[in-house]
Amino acid sequence: MAKYAFRNLIYNWLLVGIFLNSCNGQPRKTTDASKPSPTVIKNFKAVGLAPDFDTTLVSQYFRSIFQDSKGNLWFGSLGEGVVRYDKKTLTYFSNPDGFVNNTVYAINEDKDGNMWFGTDQGVYRYDPRRAVGKRFKNYSQKDGLNHIDISRKSILVDKSGTVWVGTHGGVYQYDPTADGKGDKCFSLVKQLPIMNVAGIMEDKSGNIWFASSDKGVFRYDPTQAEGKAVTLLAEKEELGENYAGGIAQDKAGNIWFTMKNGICKYDPRQAVGQRFTDYTSKDGLGGTEFWGLIIEESGIIWITARGSTTRFDPSIPLPNPQAFTVFTPADGLNCCVQSMYQDKSGNMWWGTGQGLYRFDGKRFYQVKKKGPW
Repeated sequence: MAKYAFRNLIYNWLLVGIFLNSCNGQPRKTTDASKPSPTVIKNFKAVGLAPDFDTTLVSQYFRSIFQDSKGNLWFGSLGEGVVRYDKKTLTYFSNPDGFVNNTVYAINEDKDGNMWFGTDQGVYRYDPRRAVGKRFKNYSQKDGLNHIDISRKSILVDKSGTVWVGTHGGVYQYDPTADGKGDKCFSLVKQLPIMNVAGIMEDKSGNIWFASSDKGVFRYDPTQAEGKAVTLLAEKEELGENYAGGIAQDKAGNIWFTMKNGICKYDPRQAVGQRFTDYTSKDGLGGTEFWGLIIEESGIIWITARGSTTRFDPSIPLPNPQAFTVFTPADGLNCCVQSMYQDKSGNMWWGTGQGLYRFDGKRFYQVKKKGPW
C-alpha cells in the first residue's frame, strides 16, 4: 500500500507540474523589444541629407505621424518622402512611386481609405486600390489649390467626410465630385480670412477650429448660416502667435492652445473674459518658444518647446510642481521635436530632428529601422 501511495503522490505532482507548465508555458505576447525587424523597402537614394546622416535611423527629421484604419503607421519625413510601417515591412515612398516630394507636413485618411499627404508642392492622395505607379495623385494650382505650401497638421477629414486643407495662404475644401469630372476640385473657404494656417481640429460638437500664425484662432460652426458660422477668438491676443499649431480638446470639452509664452485652456462654459487660463514657465512648463501640444487618452498633456518637452497632468491642482515633468536631452529625447502622436494601442510617438522616439514611462528611447518597434 505504501508503494502505491508513493506512486500516486508522484503522479499527482507530475499532473501539477504539467498544469503549471501549460499555464506558464503559453506563448507570451510579443513585446516591442522582441518584435522582428521589418523588411526595408526603398528603391531610391535620399538627397539633401547631412553627410554624417545615421543610416540606421528610419529617417532624420519627422514632421508628421499618423496611424490609418488598418493599423499601419505613416511617418512624414524631411528628405525621404513618406514611410509606412505595417509590422512586417518599412516602405519608403518617393519619386519612383509617383510621390514627387520628399517633405511631408500633414497626413490623414478619408472615409474611402485614401491617404492624404500635405507637402510644400501641394497635396497628394494615395489610393491603395490602384495599380502600382498610379496610386499617388498630386493636387496643385491646376486643381484650384492656389497655395501649395501645406502647413503642419493641416489636413483634416471631418466626421462628414469633407477634406480640409490648411495652407500658408488660407483654407481649402476638396470636392470629390468635381475631381471625378476632371474639374478644379479645391476651392478657397471664403468665410475664413486669408491666413497662414498652423493647425486644424474638429471638436466633439462638429465645430472646426483653425489656428493661424498671424490672425489668431477661428471656430467654424457648419450648422450656422454663412454670415454667422465663423467666430474669431479675439479675446486672447497671444493666440495670434499660435504659429506651431498646438490645438487639442480634452474630454471635458476644453480647447487647449500653444501660445508664445506657454499654453492656455479655453473653457467655453465660462463667462466672456474668464474663459482662458494660462500656463507658463512660472507654473512649471519647460523650455521657451512653445511649438506643439497633444492630449493623451488618459488626459495627460504633452507640450514641446525649444530645449525641452513637458508632461503636464491637469488633474493635479496648481500650484504643485508634481503636475509638471520636464524632459531634456539628458532624458534621452532630442530637443527638436517636430511631431507627436498617440497610436491606437496607446503608444506615444515623437518625431524629432534625430529620428523617431517612444516613451517607456520614465525615459525616451530611439526607434531605428531595426527597432525596437
